[in-house]
Amino acid sequence: MIKQHVSGTAYGVILNDAVSVQKIGSLEAAPYKGAPKAPVLYIKPANTRAACGATVDLPSGANSVEVAATVGLVIGRAAARVSAATALDHVSGLVLAADLSLPHASYYRPAIKEKCFDGSLPLSSVKPLVDIAGLTLVTEIDGEVVDRRPLNDLIREPAQLLADVSEWMTLNAGDVLLVGVRYQAPQAKAGSAVRISAEGLGSLQFTIAEGVAA
Repeated sequence: MIKQHVSGTAYGVILNDAVSVQKIGSLEAAPYKGAPKAPVLYIKPANTRAACGATVDLPSGANSVEVAATVGLVIGRAAARVSAATALDHVSGLVLAADLSLPHASYYRPAIKEKCFDGSLPLSSVKPLVDIAGLTLVTEIDGEVVDRRPLNDLIREPAQLLADVSEWMTLNAGDVLLVGVRYQAPQAKAGSAVRISAEGLGSLQFTIAEGVAA
């Protein structure tokens, strides 16, 4: 039976869209010394997950957060060494996701502190699988549209991304593979209300908690 809910690990990927690659510029110089030849993954552990409608507390000392809108592939049955032609047979649906990060400039060292604080991955309920290339993610902060992100510029489209990742690791039922986040996403301040939406996938809403006075 194929699983249709999120219960496992969420994996993100960076530098999977043309805009981010253009923004970050050349990776040939130190410290990177070359562009990646495979998907560059990071983990959003269980403590980061939050439901639609949640209030997210920022870590002590933080007063703003990057809000990177993306879509997650919900794995319905184990995917190991799958081909691009069959990869989506292992996906049970999609989630809208907000990958929250404290602002940081470098991809050289894992941004664990910046990306893995409690509640830093609000997720929608699982939606039916649709063609991601036809979607545009709209991010609103306090009712104002701050970003429109078409998903037709992914370097590895979902099936190829899942196939490439599954070459060297198994994704299990209940895991989520985020298709990629934009470099230097819009920022929300403490107290802001955030809404991410895409036609056909509904919306994801959450609030950044008010800052605590010193």
